[in-house]
Amino acid sequence: MQSVRMPILFCLILFWNNNHPTAVADTDNQPTGVAKPTPLIREKNEGERREWRVVEGFVGPPMEGFALKIDPQNGGSSHLVFGTEDMAPGGKIEMHKHPGSDEILFLENGTARVSLGDSSRDVHGEATVFIPANTWISVTNIGSEVIHFAFIFSAPGFEEFMRAESVREGERNAPLSKAEDEEIMRNHSHAVIYK
Repeated sequence: MQSVRMPILFCLILFWNNNHPTAVADTDNQPTGVAKPTPLIREKNEGERREWRVVEGFVGPPMEGFALKIDPQNGGSSHLVFGTEDMAPGGKIEMHKHPGSDEILFLENGTARVSLGDSSRDVHGEATVFIPANTWISVTNIGSEVIHFAFIFSAPGFEEFMRAESVREGERNAPLSKAEDEEIMRNHSHAVIYK
């Protein structure tokens, strides 16, 4: 993100950490394999860059890539997940909810239709969407440009689903069978449920 927008996101993260004493690193309670919390500075193209795998039978524009910037594996955060993603015109994040985590989406540009809980609204660049845990959400790019957006989760979990449904940028990207996709959904139902 450019100019003023990125500092705003960093301020939100810093504000949250400074106002939640439990956000202080507690390495004794972290799962095995989680990195020790490490301060990070990430440029736009830095982070764990990944490409979504297509599920057999999928119809629609191809899903764009994403980057995990901060999570248990990137920076060792046991409290936050932060990443960025792109959505092509006509692209859609299907209706879903996160049982164990609040989420914030910040759309840098473009025009999207957001269905959140019982309401639906068209939003534009620099829109912020707060999604409390267990709230249904879908987002569709209804504009003519690729939407760049950032996401923040209040607790880790969904990033592991994202890894299971993707490959690192540059790796062989084989489609997922419907059976593989269903198994991934079952294994990560604590973090995401799709309609």
